[in-house]
Amino acid sequence: MSRRDPAPAAEDPCLQGLSAYIVGGAVRDELLGLPAGDRDWVVVGASPEDMAERGFVPVGGDFPVFLHPRTKEEYALARTERKSGRGYQGFTFHTGADVTLEDDLRRRDLTVNAIARRKDGTLVDPLGGERDLRARVLRHVGQAFVEDPVRILRLARFAARFPDFSVAPETLALCRRMAAEGEVDALVPERVWREVSRGLMACRPSRMLQVLQDAQALPRIAPGLAPGPAQLQALDRAAGGGLPLPGRYALLALAADDAAALGKRWRVPAECADHARLLREVLARGRGALPAQAALDLIETCDGLRKPERFEALLETAGVVSEEVDGQALRQALAKVRAVDAGRVAREHAGEPGRIKAAVRQARLAALAPMEP
Repeated sequence: MSRRDPAPAAEDPCLQGLSAYIVGGAVRDELLGLPAGDRDWVVVGASPEDMAERGFVPVGGDFPVFLHPRTKEEYALARTERKSGRGYQGFTFHTGADVTLEDDLRRRDLTVNAIARRKDGTLVDPLGGERDLRARVLRHVGQAFVEDPVRILRLARFAARFPDFSVAPETLALCRRMAAEGEVDALVPERVWREVSRGLMACRPSRMLQVLQDAQALPRIAPGLAPGPAQLQALDRAAGGGLPLPGRYALLALAADDAAALGKRWRVPAECADHARLLREVLARGRGALPAQAALDLIETCDGLRKPERFEALLETAGVVSEEVDGQALRQALAKVRAVDAGRVAREHAGEPGRIKAAVRQARLAALAPMEP
């Protein structure tokens, strides 16, 4: 694994004399030889007043987080947390000079995310995160894992991002316990969607769903959603083809008893909900060689004239799960329909405004007539 040292932070006047460590995902990905993303820092032994005097800008809500005045990277004061209520928001936090780096690392979710790097490049790894990186294992840090149901979602998301990593049996057992005790029920829609959407955009979305199923959490997170092997394979094909999020969500929603209810439960963006609804229309009505009227009806249902890019995306998504939808023919149909000069037709019927809409539709059907099977 890579051990490249970061740029020498000690040269930064804002950090001189400050015990600051890079933590979490940046260290993990660096050790895996992956491209470096945003760096998060933990500061030990400092107070909010110390940070303000150095020019750091406070941005934290529940606990002190600061932005570096120049790099805009996040610096959080080392903290511990104690369960004070139900769900992911039910915590009280403590920061202070007595909180050590090890204390801060022990409150994290997975061992692979609980590794820190000093300014000189050496690692601080009290929980065996580097060992688990080498073994390709996702393992919870400690019993505190059960106190935050979001950690189940994060575990599933990381399984989708790192498909060659296994989930430690004891970690899966804790997730099942959390599901059985109803802790998962306290999750709010925004946090569920945030993690699920990121998992859908990972390289192996099926792993996320499989972990949630194995943890017995999926029925609580999404009642009526039961993706089988075909749906899971379709999600992975979509990921391999670089399909955007609306398409991937629409494929997942095909496995829901009530896709509209799923979208409302997770409060998915309108773009994703529309894609899920319209994909079902394309799959139900777009199979085989379509007569002109059926093709036009489908284009209009999908609002393809005003939103041709979305119609193209729907056809691409449909192609992931069905060979019966003739995407090329429907693309040609849309091009022919869009080529009709509706303004000219309207001018030809200027004296009879009640007939303009019908005349435009008739002109579009005429454009599709050569395509009749």
